[in-house]
Amino acid sequence: MITLKSRREIDRMRRAGLLVTEAHRLVESMIQPGITTGELDQAVEDLFLKHHAKPLFKGFPGPVPFPAVCCISVNEEVVHGIPGDRVLAEGDIVSVDTGCKLSGWCGDSAWSYPVGQVDEQKQKLLEVGEASLLLAIDAISECKRWSEVATRLADYISKNGFSSVEDFVGHGIGQEMHEDPQVPHYVDKETVEKDFDLRPGLVIAIEPMVNAGTKEVGITEDHWTVLTLDGKPSVHFEHTIAITANGPEILTPRASELAKRGIQGEFQDKP
Repeated sequence: MITLKSRREIDRMRRAGLLVTEAHRLVESMIQPGITTGELDQAVEDLFLKHHAKPLFKGFPGPVPFPAVCCISVNEEVVHGIPGDRVLAEGDIVSVDTGCKLSGWCGDSAWSYPVGQVDEQKQKLLEVGEASLLLAIDAISECKRWSEVATRLADYISKNGFSSVEDFVGHGIGQEMHEDPQVPHYVDKETVEKDFDLRPGLVIAIEPMVNAGTKEVGITEDHWTVLTLDGKPSVHFEHTIAITANGPEILTPRASELAKRGIQGEFQDKP
């Protein structure tokens, strides 16, 4: 069942979202050749601890509980990569997905980053992945049903020569990380049957996963890390979005977006 949020509840979710924004600002400042994915994860865990926020991913149930605060996926890893002693190298792309619960409400966001200079294919993949997410957010104001947005998103990715992963989707979010509805970034018979209206009060996590090659993926022996089957790179971009009477609001804005609006400085515990 889809639960619509009040203005007050959306404002509470924004605080959680802004802490996730701060986590990504921290990660982006640290990414460079030679750093390990485990060091990035530890920095985000320390940040959430400092602000008394509950990490959404650590301990998440599965064949084995997820062991980290962030999912960190490198190159051909699509999603759910487990941080550890892997050292990032010049030319890698790294996708970082993290979320937290603050005062009972959740925020969730993923972003893909270049490590130093990347090749032309990876650069285009990064650009198309980010643009596809922003296209979807903009389309919310023009569309009545999610399937209309998903169609535009999938068409854009395809026209640029890439593919949309269909094994994983976005989701509703609120007091729990995963709520109704499911939010696919592609369209097929099943997703049309589960289509939903875009109404004020709806809060969703939109998260296209874009592969340079085939859309087909597999899971490694660690039970979590998802890989492209052809070994080509993948990117993952996600924002938590609230739909309001005035259009969509990004609850997990990029630090650069806040700076453009004259909002600077680190996350503050008090609203």
